[in-house]
Amino acid sequence: MKIFLFAALLGASLVESKVFFEEKFADSDWESRWVQSEHKGKEFGSFKLTPGKFYGDAEKDKGLQTSQDARFYGLSTKFTPFSNKDTPLVVQFSIKHEQNIDCGGGYLKVFDCSLDQKDMHGESPYLMMFGPDICGPGTKKVHVIFNYNGKNHLIKKEVRCKDDVFSHLYTLIVKPDNTYEVLIDNEKVQSGELEEDWDILPPKKIKDPEAKKPDDWDDRPTIADPEDTKPEDWDQPEHIPDPDATKPEDWDDEMDGEWEPPMIDNPDYKGEWKPKQIDNPDYKGPWVHPEIGNPEYTPDPEIYKYDEICAIGLDLWQVKSGTIFDNFLITNDIEEAKKIGEETWGATKDAAKKMKEEQDEEERKKAEEEAKTAEADKEEDDDDEDLDDEDDDDLENERDHDEL
Repeated sequence: MKIFLFAALLGASLVESKVFFEEKFADSDWESRWVQSEHKGKEFGSFKLTPGKFYGDAEKDKGLQTSQDARFYGLSTKFTPFSNKDTPLVVQFSIKHEQNIDCGGGYLKVFDCSLDQKDMHGESPYLMMFGPDICGPGTKKVHVIFNYNGKNHLIKKEVRCKDDVFSHLYTLIVKPDNTYEVLIDNEKVQSGELEEDWDILPPKKIKDPEAKKPDDWDDRPTIADPEDTKPEDWDQPEHIPDPDATKPEDWDDEMDGEWEPPMIDNPDYKGEWKPKQIDNPDYKGPWVHPEIGNPEYTPDPEIYKYDEICAIGLDLWQVKSGTIFDNFLITNDIEEAKKIGEETWGATKDAAKKMKEEQDEEERKKAEEEAKTAEADKEEDDDDEDLDDEDDDDLENERDHDEL
């Protein structure tokens, strides 16, 4: 056992640390590396390079921002192909919904080399999709979708995303032991096994199609007491004529028809009679359908693996634009990804939050001053109206005096 463990640790240590793709948008030449989709039938919005309205560092926080409302966005870039066989795969990026997004995607897609970048659209096959998606109060989740044998599989667990206006770091880790982790701001928010948390493979066991519940199986915990009988005075009408009602004096039977008293709830009405329940002496408990091995199930120790990873893309729809994407990273080194995350997103997040708080305080003071000014102007207008009224009264008094 010790020899096996040592060998496993040795094998893990021999995996060469590699950064397969990184984009920090540190220069203005990003358009030479990214390709805008021109898919027919889509009205695409444009991206612009900006740190946004508030930031921690004007240069380091520059990223691609969606700039037009109610638009599709399609942008992608390719890199040297690689496989994640026998090595972890880490996909990471930062995102800031500084527009306080109400409905729109914030995820990225990972592709193989077959992607036609000029024609990328929502139906373009992808390997995985990862990132936040927000639409109204009901949809605030992190998508984690894997493609397996040509079919997309959604995670069965709920992963809640951040929905504020600040920048957040999203990280997906897929390991060669078929486990995964989702991190937000370098903190684990979800983890598990690929086979359990996605319906990638058929279930290991299925209900035995030959088995059925025996006819004499009684799964009723209680039954009606056979000794219980309905009381003789039980059946009473639900409504009765009001005994206190009297025929109006002006009622005319020929004109109004035969008078009938209004109906009221019967105080003696007891509802539908049901016998009391007692424990069922023949109760056997719930019947559990026996299971058998699924003949369609075949284990796959390489669910995690993709033979060719070659591109990433932003394929989105946004109702309200303003989202900033930055700090894209694909690597096989989990610790290095955490380190890079702290050196990029982590290095400026606090200063960006401080700048936003200062801006909010300035806006608050400005609004207060404007409100005070508006109130003062209103009081001045009211005073002017009072003076005008006094002048009118004086003129009226003088006119009355002259007439006398």
